[in-house]
Amino acid sequence: MFTKKKSVWLFLLPGLAGLLLFYVIPFVGGIWYSLTDGTYKNSFVGLQNYINIWQNQMFLLGLRNTLLLSLICAPTVWVLSFVIASLLNRLRPGGAFFRNSILMPYLMPSSAMLLIWLLVFDYGGVVNRLMAAFGAERVIWLEGAQLRLPIVLLFIWKNLGFAVVIFLAALQAIPEPLYEYARLEGAGFFRQTFGITLPMIIPSAFLIVILEWINAFKIFKEVYFIGGAYPDEAVYTLQNYMNNMYGKLNYQNVTTAAYSFALIVFALFGALFLLQRALQRRFS
Repeated sequence: MFTKKKSVWLFLLPGLAGLLLFYVIPFVGGIWYSLTDGTYKNSFVGLQNYINIWQNQMFLLGLRNTLLLSLICAPTVWVLSFVIASLLNRLRPGGAFFRNSILMPYLMPSSAMLLIWLLVFDYGGVVNRLMAAFGAERVIWLEGAQLRLPIVLLFIWKNLGFAVVIFLAALQAIPEPLYEYARLEGAGFFRQTFGITLPMIIPSAFLIVILEWINAFKIFKEVYFIGGAYPDEAVYTLQNYMNNMYGKLNYQNVTTAAYSFALIVFALFGALFLLQRALQRRFS
């Protein structure tokens, strides 16, 4: 048994070496850049870069928009995916077609989805044509603050299917006799949902929250493709700021912004983890 465990490391070693070389070492090394002044002497300045960046209006704007978009996108995907998965769970085995249809956008390349979205939300696109048919004025969706709606809808369309599949697998693992017993006791739909379904799928629900929040933090490529490097202030994300600083070779601002955001993410996920533990203890 011990020999088998030792042999496993031989298979894990290439992946661990790549992880160490391309992720761990750059992450640790970047801390030094965030504590230096960026001159040819690379002098140590302590936390001065962090003080400066938290006084930078563009950094604060990007951080605020990134957190706001994530607070809109991640919970929306969570709720919609749970509702759709619950409906598909009642359609089995006939729900396979709908499940595969919902998952299809997740498998599509981002560039193809963006091109579709550009056509749909163009000034002469499908959305504006429908609005004109109902007597409403056309909107320039791909410019200004209006761009926020297409970005949010694109995120939901792309990521909804994967969350539905995870929820559906968790729902199908719940023993059916639990629902039969609850119905015999007179429990209605909402009582079954909050008394059986949600407590039984807490680990999967927590996983979806984490995955969707991580994906929401990476919404930059959609914003960049449509709005460019300097989009409207309503959709200017933290990744826009870091990308622009990287283009100016300001590595100190890039690393400082990255580690500042990393601390926020670790704190957020730590709070979610504590919430999950509390919910599991309550329903166990």
